[in-house]
Amino acid sequence: MTEEGGRLSVSFDFQDDDEAQEILGIRDIQLRMIRDGFGIQAIARGRRLDLDGEADRVESARLAVEAMINAHRTKAGHSPEEVLDTALQRFRDGESDPNISVGGGNAADQEGDLFTDEGNGEAPLPRGGLQKIARTPGQARYLEALEKHDIVMSLGPAGTGKTYLAVKAAVEALKAGEVRKLILSRPAVEAGEKLGFLPGDFQQKVNPYLRPLYDALHEMLDYDQVRRYSDREIIEVVPLAYMRGRTLNNAFIILDEAQNTTTAQMKMFLTRMGARSRIVVTGDPTQLDLPKGQPSGLLHAKRVLGSVKGISWVELEAADIVRNPLVTRIVKAYERHEGGSS
Repeated sequence: MTEEGGRLSVSFDFQDDDEAQEILGIRDIQLRMIRDGFGIQAIARGRRLDLDGEADRVESARLAVEAMINAHRTKAGHSPEEVLDTALQRFRDGESDPNISVGGGNAADQEGDLFTDEGNGEAPLPRGGLQKIARTPGQARYLEALEKHDIVMSLGPAGTGKTYLAVKAAVEALKAGEVRKLILSRPAVEAGEKLGFLPGDFQQKVNPYLRPLYDALHEMLDYDQVRRYSDREIIEVVPLAYMRGRTLNNAFIILDEAQNTTTAQMKMFLTRMGARSRIVVTGDPTQLDLPKGQPSGLLHAKRVLGSVKGISWVELEAADIVRNPLVTRIVKAYERHEGGSS
């Protein structure tokens, strides 16, 4: 670190390529945020990061980068992305000062302090803590599977919390730094009615299909957090068709409404899984919207993959419905009717 004429230069040497990517971000998106957010020069060369500019601005950036490095190395609390988000917010609010310094080897205290005032930024649940939010025995089994297995396939009627609990587990994994990305996907299949040609650009056309996933996200993260994470591609909400050709590393990937996938789509989706990633597939076999005669990829996968080691299958029932009690009675009435008709 050198200081001269009101300017400060600081350099960081990362331990390895993985740490460099964690701090600089995918396609250097966090590097650009550091540069533009603090109004300094920020140049990365391989595993080295150089900061230069007005002393007070560089000092604020230095504290943020040190906290990000600590978050990555300790794997506890918040991710480097979240640390940077909060540091930039404090800097914009004029709150960046030496009292939140990570100096003196107390980086862990700094990271905790950075999140003291973060709206909706409660600490992630401890490992095993997810099961405490279960409201039924079936949900408890589901949450246990989410914590212990890399691939979880969940089947059950509407209202059992399949999607909500999967998104909750994904957000907690993102907060804890266990994954770098959260990807939510659905097949774009109309529910028994023809919508015709929808107006607008691509995002506006697919939003009606993806709205339930955004609803689940907004239950756990505020609107601005979802927008920031989406802008930085930390959170993606995409139609299933746009998953083809990708390999998804360090990601928590959720496929919702999987009963409406074809067998080819299901195989395509499951084979997107990359290193250090987790997959959750949810679906209700009683709500098929595929063309008549088209087999469901979810039910086909159950037959083909039911005994594959490492994949957990969880079946929720009407007793696990946590919506209005009328929903439970409606589901049971349809089950009786369909059972009598078969």
